[in-house]
Formats: sequence, C-alpha cells, structure tokens
Amino acid sequence: MTERTGLRQLKKERTREAIAGAAIRLFLAKGFDQVSITEIAAAAEVSRRTLFAYFPTKEDLALYRFADHESEAARIVRARPAGQDPLEALREALLAALERRDPNTGLNDVPETRAFFRMIIDTESLAARLTRYLARGVDALAEALREAGADPLEARLRAAQVLAVQHELAFMNHSALLAGSSADDRYPEAVRAAERAFALLRHGTAAGR
Repeated sequence: MTERTGLRQLKKERTREAIAGAAIRLFLAKGFDQVSITEIAAAAEVSRRTLFAYFPTKEDLALYRFADHESEAARIVRARPAGQDPLEALREALLAALERRDPNTGLNDVPETRAFFRMIIDTESLAARLTRYLARGVDALAEALREAGADPLEARLRAAQVLAVQHELAFMNHSALLAGSSADDRYPEAVRAAERAFALLRHGTAAGR
C-alpha cells in the first residue's frame, strides 16, 4: 500500500465515522424514524450522494458497528494459537470482551450505549437488519470452522449455535442493565452464564443439569 493510498483510505474511514456518529447522535436525540437522511447529511457536512456512497440505508447507518463485527468470530477462529480448539478460542474471546465491557456483549452501562440498544429493540426495521448481519456472521464462522477441519454440516450447525448463544447472552445482559443493574454488578453472572453456555455448546444439555 502506497502512502497516498493509505491516506485516502484513512480519509474514507474518518468520513464514514463522522457520518455514522452524526446519525447515531440524531437517532438517540429524536428517534430513528423521526430523522431524515437530509438531516444526517447536513449534520455530517456531506452531500446526500456522499452519504449513500458509504451507507445505502438508514438501517446501515444505525448498525454499522454490528456490520463491522459480523465476521469477528471467524477472525477469532483463524487467529487462534496453533492447536487451540476453535470453541475454546471463542469462549476466551467472549470472556475477555465481558471483562472490558465491550458494548457488543450487552454489558456496558454507558447511557448512550443503553439507549442505542433500546432503540434497536424498539425499532422493527433495525431488529430485522440485525438478523441479516447475524446470518452473514454464521456464514463467515462456518467457513472458518471448515478451514479448521470441521465437516460442512458440523461447521454450519456449530456456527449457528455459537452466534445464537452469544446474541442471547448479550440480550440477557442488556435486559439486566435496563432493569437497573450496573455492568459491574452484572459481570459475575454474565461470566457464569457465558461459561455455562459454552459448556452446553461443547457437551450438550447434560452439561447444564
């Protein structure tokens, strides 16, 4: 990559972040359905044409961080140390994410983060688009698991199970925070739930008895 190419890519990323940041601020202040593309473009100081070049729809604007993370599980599997079981790598990554209060785990009580998750839950089009991102994540993880030696059926089913479990754990954490728990108070239970969930993934329902 040349220096000019690198600078151009950095400029694009900054523009993308500026557009998305402006959109999220407006969504949280006014509600997703009450904000227009024209308002977002004006707030980000770009044209509508530029905005659509980065984000084809309003839903993409709201959920772009989820889109960036849709292949994260696959990256974790590919980057694991030699000889480590893929499921163990994913378990360790989730525990680390919980410890650092990664918003994608639902264990983050920054007011803006909680408001953002509530907006997703309360907005049908966002919830539907998030399901699409999760499906693409399953595709990516299944491919990584096949590369790790799993047969196609096992890889597909295991990928679907892992991502469904992680999504449900995040929802449980977020629900606990909305009910009044702090992230710190919820953390021990979140860890226990994650550990039990991965035991169930590895050994089946007998592990939870």
